[in-house]
Amino acid sequence: MPMDGKNYLVSARKQFHYYRHLGEATFEQLGDQELFFRPAAESNSVAMIVKHLAGNMKSRFTDFLISDGEKPWRQREQEFDDSIQTREELMQVWEDGWACLDAALDSISEDDFTKLVYIRNLGHTLTEAINRQMAHYAYHIGQIVFIGTMLRGSEWSSLSIPKGKSAQYNAEQFDKEKRRGHFTDR
Repeated sequence: MPMDGKNYLVSARKQFHYYRHLGEATFEQLGDQELFFRPAAESNSVAMIVKHLAGNMKSRFTDFLISDGEKPWRQREQEFDDSIQTREELMQVWEDGWACLDAALDSISEDDFTKLVYIRNLGHTLTEAINRQMAHYAYHIGQIVFIGTMLRGSEWSSLSIPKGKSAQYNAEQFDKEKRRGHFTDR
């Protein structure tokens, strides 16, 4: 595999897993009932967002590079119903989605970088298809984190640089030697 392709996949995997971590760190801070809280009737709960993410991952990454990413068996509208009832069920749905994504990333070879990936008949380069999904997942995991911060309020434990700590964090980073790395390696 070309080094730039290999580096891209390593970086993409780290980025995906960073977003996965943000979701899981949010789940850990929420009580069981909070996973099902909907801020308004038309809003999604954390559980609904998880179900949608997993449905998207399974559709996009099953037979990745072989068939269209919008599978005929996908029932997108049902991803936004209240069928998940427990934390355990939510975590299983979450795990199944990520397992599908990871298996697809593991299957990519050097030759795959020249292929088109179709999503609803729209062709994407391999990197465009992966970037599209990464942005989609970041968007929804950001919603999950927002719901968590809203529900936990002052009890929320920051998943980033806490408010009021930017100067301290930057000083710690600039005290280190310049180095090559991915921001998720810390």
